[in-house]
Amino acid sequence: MTHILDVWFNEAKAGALSQDDGGALSFTYDAGYLASREARAISFSMSLQEAPFADRTVRPFFSGLLPDEGARQRLAGALGISSGNAFGLLEVIGGECAGALSLYPAGQAPPSDEDGVEILGSGRLAEIIAKLRDRPLLGGEEGVRLSLAGAQDKLAVCVDGQNIGLAKGGRPTTHILKPFIQALEGTVENELFCLRLAARLGLPVPKVEMRRAGEVSFLLVERYDRSLHKDGTITRLHQEDFCQALSVPPELKYEDEGGPGVSASLGLIDSATARPAADRLGFIRMLIFHYLVGNADAHAKNYALLYRDRVPDLAPLYDVVCTAAYPRLAKKLAMAIGGRNVPDTIHLKQWLTLVPDTKGAQRLLVKDMADLAGQIRKQADGLLGDLEAEGIAHVILKEIRAVIETRATHLLRITDSAVGTNE
Repeated sequence: MTHILDVWFNEAKAGALSQDDGGALSFTYDAGYLASREARAISFSMSLQEAPFADRTVRPFFSGLLPDEGARQRLAGALGISSGNAFGLLEVIGGECAGALSLYPAGQAPPSDEDGVEILGSGRLAEIIAKLRDRPLLGGEEGVRLSLAGAQDKLAVCVDGQNIGLAKGGRPTTHILKPFIQALEGTVENELFCLRLAARLGLPVPKVEMRRAGEVSFLLVERYDRSLHKDGTITRLHQEDFCQALSVPPELKYEDEGGPGVSASLGLIDSATARPAADRLGFIRMLIFHYLVGNADAHAKNYALLYRDRVPDLAPLYDVVCTAAYPRLAKKLAMAIGGRNVPDTIHLKQWLTLVPDTKGAQRLLVKDMADLAGQIRKQADGLLGDLEAEGIAHVILKEIRAVIETRATHLLRITDSAVGTNE
């Protein structure tokens, strides 16, 4: 017996996700959708066509809508579903995913966006945050059908001023709520600092703020895949991470395990985006920033394509944490630079492999590296002062500042030598 979920792209039924008796997945675009002038592919990996797509392409994309690793296993356990059963999990929680897709049982249309929001008082919010460890995304909670990728426990919520609420039915969410990561001190302050620092350096990044529910601190990250209009309506913007776009299973997101590296990522940007030259430069600036703040976990699921129109652009930075501040975490970079993934061994020769072998391209890269490394220490110190004025302090921030000092000093040294050579 074949099981079917209808796949909706905003208000249009784009196609059907099917699972056969052997567990194999397939996706077929709806004939009416294909005939529409508004039809858009749901993924770079699945262009518009009548023929169905097979499991090898379909599973990586749809699995990529679900939580990763331990969060997925805990969610599956709470729902009584195998963690390997992507179809079964999406059947329960696939109503509000990253991007513009939602999945519902065959023949069932998405509920109205006006189904409402349950406003959460401080006590109820603290209770829900405590639940996330055992029930990621509140899977199985009545009226809640939310799915987000990533290994961290998180929750999609609606934010209106100081009010935070759970979306009910088909209402789009506006923010991602991220509590601290257990066994890692200061992750809320860490990510807040890194994202705000990126903004101060001119990198595209969602707005982020830190709040508390009782004694529990958490982040609120504004969703870049949602657009809030003046009349209060919310539009879902489609997005997909690099693994989804390249048909790479989420469990293989690290380059060392077969996931996309820098070369594959740049190739995707060249092939898929509306402004490949600008997005290549933007991606390289993101790589430099991840290096400077000590984030070794910038894997292919932490970069994405954002579809504001039919052809995507590179999505803003997200999920940036200084992992180098935690001795227990791996030091190897998720994506190698010039074949090297140990930060101390990456020199100018390795960085120059990111750009064409021309003096102009290399000069521009060296300038970007020097500019970011030259600005980041002053901006970090200014940000520390701003956070202190807001009453936000944690010992982890000093650790991050020390990492930045070491990395920036190294980049300035190797770029200074390059400038001297070019002169």
